[in-house]
Amino acid sequence: MHPVLFNIGKLSIHTYGFFIAMGFLTGIFLAKKEAQRLGEDHEKILDLCFYLLIAAIIGSRLFYVAMNPRMFVSDPLEIFRIWRGGLVFYGGFIAALITAIIYMKKRKMHVWKTADIIAPALAAGQFFGRLGCFSAGCCYGKICDLPWAVIFRNSDSLAPIGIPLHPTQLYHALSNLLIFGFLWFFRGRKEFDGQIFWVYVLLYAVNRSFLEVFRGDFRGYSFGGIISASQVIGGVMAVIAVVMLVKLRSSNRASILNKKK
Repeated sequence: MHPVLFNIGKLSIHTYGFFIAMGFLTGIFLAKKEAQRLGEDHEKILDLCFYLLIAAIIGSRLFYVAMNPRMFVSDPLEIFRIWRGGLVFYGGFIAALITAIIYMKKRKMHVWKTADIIAPALAAGQFFGRLGCFSAGCCYGKICDLPWAVIFRNSDSLAPIGIPLHPTQLYHALSNLLIFGFLWFFRGRKEFDGQIFWVYVLLYAVNRSFLEVFRGDFRGYSFGGIISASQVIGGVMAVIAVVMLVKLRSSNRASILNKKK
């Protein structure tokens, strides 16, 4: 709705960047608090969050460029203007996951316990990120005539101007907030390490695949013109999440039985 938050002389503070920063700071705060609650080294968690941020931004941008190469042919420098929107979560997720594994192995951190600490913070950060999408007009929805349809009127918006659209950015934001609330409530009731993280992956993947139906922006390569790349990735991630939850639950039960013997 308002791509530029305010101007200071010739310097423009973009709303998208502001919300991304808010999401990152909120995520760091929550991850630190959770690490302290569990008696984990919060300094290592803070360092990890910094590397995850860098990896996520690079990965999500590269994924977006790969899905929309024609947008950058005439002006390659547009690749670096991330404040205008154009970050794909799955690209950032994969890059951050690889970075996290390398970092945790190097610092000898418990992978699944750390992942459980990060997961709720990640969902909270995504909530703010989607508000940034709404402000910039990226990730916009299909045309609709629903009472809650939104009409973008700012000429700097990335969404079509003057057309009622599904507020998909707000759909995503609300769903991420609900996922965060569930994970935050459930975190003290988990049965085994890794459960919070993989539940997050499962919930996000299913939710994202469903909401893709309402997206109206260019979705990159599609399968049969029906299923988008994000839906395929979401389906794969959901299956992996279920497999990992079953595997970790079985390992945890086996460990408990061995201790009782």
